[in-house]
Order: sequence, then structure tokens, then C-alpha cells
Amino acid sequence: MAKVTIDGKDYDTDTLSEEAKNAIGALQFSEMEIQRLQAQLGAMQTARMVYANALKQALEKSGSATPDLSKMGDTIQFS
Repeated sequence: MAKVTIDGKDYDTDTLSEEAKNAIGALQFSEMEIQRLQAQLGAMQTARMVYANALKQALEKSGSATPDLSKMGDTIQFS
């Protein structure tokens, strides 16, 4: 006997309709996918900072003008 709590009210999943059980399954999948994507976003934001710092070091080493990379995502353009 599993239970689910919705808006502070407990429900026994064994007594729910198939439609409700399917909705719970879809909701659980959505929640897990959101958590996975948030973790992936965090990893990509960290990688972006590392790449921006590597670019800054490479530009400094080559003697190029050092850009302000604090807002790199807002100002960098590739063409």
C-alpha cells in the first residue's frame, strides 16, 4: 500500500483509478526529468565558466586585449 499526498491530503494509491495512477506516474516522470535537466544545466554553467576563464587566459597570453567576461553570455557572438 503506497500513498501519495496531494495538497496535504493522503491517498492510498491502491484505491485510485487507472487515470489517476497514470497521472501520478506522468507527474513523477516530469519531476525526475526536471531534476535531471537542472543538474545538467548546473554542469553546463560550470563548464561555461571554465571555458570563459580558459579563453581569458589564452587572450592574455597572446597579448590581445582582455575582455570583460563577467557577462560573456550576453556579449559574445560567433559568426
